[in-house]
Amino acid sequence: MESEQAMAATVSTQLTTFKYSNRVLLKTILERRDGGLELAGERVVVGGWVKSSKEVRKEPVPLIVGDHGPDEPEPRSDVSCVEILQSRIPFLRAIVKVLAGSVGHYPLREKLEAGVHKPPPPSTVFLKVSDGSCVATLQVVVESSLTPPCQLLHTGTCIIVEGLLQQSLVHGTNVIELRVDKIHHIGTVDYSKYSLAKKRVPLDKLRDFCHIRARTTTVATVMRIRNALDFAAQTFCQNHGFLSVQVPILTTTDCKGFGEKFQVTSLFGKAGEKEEPHHKAIAELEGVSLDVIKAAVKEKSNLVEELKRTDSNKEALDAAVQDLRKANELASQLEAREKTKLKTSQKVHNVKSSEDFFSSPTYLTGSGRMHLESYACALGNVYSFGPRFQADKEESPKHAAEMWMFEVELAFSQLEDAINCADDFLKFLCKWVLENCPEDMKFVSQRIDKTRADRLHSVISSSFERISYTEALDAIKKVTEKKIDTKIEWGAALTEADLSYLADEIYKKPVIIYNYPKEAKPFYVRLNDDGKTVAAFDIVVPKAGKLISGSQNEERITILTTSVKELGLAREQYEWYLDLRRHGTVKHSGFSLEFDLMVLFSTGLTDVRDVIPFPRSYGKANY
Repeated sequence: MESEQAMAATVSTQLTTFKYSNRVLLKTILERRDGGLELAGERVVVGGWVKSSKEVRKEPVPLIVGDHGPDEPEPRSDVSCVEILQSRIPFLRAIVKVLAGSVGHYPLREKLEAGVHKPPPPSTVFLKVSDGSCVATLQVVVESSLTPPCQLLHTGTCIIVEGLLQQSLVHGTNVIELRVDKIHHIGTVDYSKYSLAKKRVPLDKLRDFCHIRARTTTVATVMRIRNALDFAAQTFCQNHGFLSVQVPILTTTDCKGFGEKFQVTSLFGKAGEKEEPHHKAIAELEGVSLDVIKAAVKEKSNLVEELKRTDSNKEALDAAVQDLRKANELASQLEAREKTKLKTSQKVHNVKSSEDFFSSPTYLTGSGRMHLESYACALGNVYSFGPRFQADKEESPKHAAEMWMFEVELAFSQLEDAINCADDFLKFLCKWVLENCPEDMKFVSQRIDKTRADRLHSVISSSFERISYTEALDAIKKVTEKKIDTKIEWGAALTEADLSYLADEIYKKPVIIYNYPKEAKPFYVRLNDDGKTVAAFDIVVPKAGKLISGSQNEERITILTTSVKELGLAREQYEWYLDLRRHGTVKHSGFSLEFDLMVLFSTGLTDVRDVIPFPRSYGKANY
């Protein structure tokens, strides 16, 4: 028994290096129950980026001669040769002065004195290093004899070092530290230009540095949680027999039937468009209104006239005139840009569509469910995960031009089956994050939202409220009509505020709303027997809003054909979709998870652009 326990203890303390590089991930050291204390004495190689640093200078140790008994050996000293030489400098200077003083002033003496430089005192550098694998940082201790401290101290410096793990001598957040005896790599930082040089940078400012913001603890934590949710979603589907299918990003079909789309074309180049030099100079003006600039020009003109009338000081008048000139130049550039856009648009329309790369109008997809259906009607149960696009210009903390969707499609199923699957799916994701990201969720609770873990637990333990659209509208009407004295008619859209009110205030738990008016949902959703509603549903979560939308899709070709005709859609673009109903049609249903909003809910942040690695929104696609 004792040998088995000893063997188990040995196994538990063993460290394995990352297979594809000769280093140990910091999470394998720091996320142990004892904080890594059991690994004291292990030799490791670690790599990472400096989060903070401190240099502690050592006091020089004097060399004492004769301070021992006659029969005792000369005591040993740890004083280095450099320190011994340093202690002799005053003596050497005195000799130089004596030899050169009586002769007069010679440049040689100045050169000798100037050449005797006092070396910097020895020091120890303490670094907090992170490699992104966990929230915690490892304290790395480096002596100045290994490398000049100035190469290590700046935040963002990358190092690969080797040494022994030892128990930290100073009691604090770290119980273990790495005493370095070999440095393999130093990636220095141009600190004057480093975006994260300041200790705290607001999240909205970090969006301008997406390529480097993952080095912050908050963004790194969000990305690890995002990774866990990605893995959890695919694990759920694989465990339940779903097959992964990659659906196209380019499509000729309108997958939603509403909303602005991004059109894909190669006609700009064929139309002979050439970018003039000044266009590059005003590229940064996207999103700036010409009307706003013209109003500013008028205001500045009035200011100049007023300064002239009041005989103000010349400096103020010159500054105002300069300001007015810049505003006029900006207005001229914007007007030129608008004219260029109009000309370019006319050129493109003059080019025959047959000259485009694709023969039919092509768009970035807004949903993958239509394409996913075709494989569900052959493989049974399928899922897809990828980016979806919508060209809405609205400024919303829950919307971006490119957002990731996790979509699921089930053959031989109806609305109730999709609702049950989505219910289980959402609870599985919440449970996965809590069980597999304990340290990250601890950071979220301490730094972002202390209630976040409780909200995830609430989703797991709740029995979701299921109500029809009509019941939801009635609940909203009771409150809204009293406030605004306006009657709300059946068929009115449920706004984001309405949905949040249902989940946050009325039911105080997740709500599933089903049987929407047919005008509120895409054309392919199955028409109910009442002829007014369709078999669609949304799952709304407190403090998150709508996370999942789903439906049972129309399997009857006559009804689907009628919907295409009523909406004025180009039937030839949907013949492939109608074919699924002509040949072996089957009842099927599915749903889409707004993956980025799920990450937002799990982390407690408030703007979806802070949980997307490289967010794209109106006027901003800088990478």
